[in-house]
Amino acid sequence: MTAPPLPREVKVAFDAYPAPIRRRLLQVRSLIFATAKAHDAVGRLTETLKWGEPAYLTEDTGSGSTIRLGRVKNSEAHAAVLFNCKTTLVETFRERFPDEFEYRQNRELLLEVSGALPKRPLAICLSLALTYHLDRKAKR
Repeated sequence: MTAPPLPREVKVAFDAYPAPIRRRLLQVRSLIFATAKAHDAVGRLTETLKWGEPAYLTEDTGSGSTIRLGRVKNSEAHAAVLFNCKTTLVETFRERFPDEFEYRQNRELLLEVSGALPKRPLAICLSLALTYHLDRKAKR
């Protein structure tokens, strides 16, 4: 699946990242859209900026939690996928993928900018975020 064209303000944010970080984050962006498309309940994503960083919201359906893309402070070797710190998402990722990713606190999944993107485990993490509220409703 091809991701939609970048909204102008989001493109400006991506263009501000160093090239290796930008390339990795654009790969993650494509995977976010592909993962969302695989779930009918997710619906159309809203792509916008939150705190100056590209953010992906399930505004139409409310199925998921916001995903943001950014950089790791003082690091050119990692990109960050950020999640709402009030969710259990990063805790769940740590349990399921203890060795595939590096994590910071309860909000960041870190990706090395070099090497292959760990698509399968990352897609599972993104899917959990995009369906976070659906999963919580089902458990009630």
